[in-house]
Amino acid sequence: MQGNGFLAIWSDVTAAQETDYLHWLTREHTQERLGVQGFLAVRVFKALLEDVNRFLIVYELESEAALAGQPYLDRLNAPTPWSQRIMPILGNFARGGGRRIASAGSGRGAIVAALRLSADALPAAAITASLVAQDRIVAAHLLETDQARTGIKTGEKGLRKDDGSFDALLLVEGLDPAALRAALAATGLAADMPLYAQIYALSAD
Repeated sequence: MQGNGFLAIWSDVTAAQETDYLHWLTREHTQERLGVQGFLAVRVFKALLEDVNRFLIVYELESEAALAGQPYLDRLNAPTPWSQRIMPILGNFARGGGRRIASAGSGRGAIVAALRLSADALPAAAITASLVAQDRIVAAHLLETDQARTGIKTGEKGLRKDDGSFDALLLVEGLDPAALRAALAATGLAADMPLYAQIYALSAD
């Protein structure tokens, strides 16, 4: 990951809404966000689930300070017409941003596991090294949510019906689903959780 900050967002859309959502995301929204000071790159993933259109967006930030910076807040308080149409349709929405606690490995895997964690279940930073020691795991990142910055009330937040969050995130990147599930099981983590495949990526430079 680039930088020391992150922003991760989950949401579901219906099959009928999916094309409009993906066009919004790839033709407007991510470009807009990467024009904000402190936003470095974005990756978009789709869950490997049948009959569920669930997406995970991971922004890489210079630091968590970008989440409360005026350039970002200005965007959140002036959503585009397209964003005003998309935000209310997002189901099972969860959003959290903050700082990177630990990382191990190098490169980016096409398949990822994203474990949302509570503060009382936060693993030791060494979990990232344990994960990348497993076969076909290329990187692991332990990320902690800054609830104060994530929870700032904005015009865009007011458009959404749901607005959940999480305390921390463990992002594990691998080469194939079987390897990811094996690595999670070997390190005592939930191996039956949904996995995600990368479908889009963009860098600010």
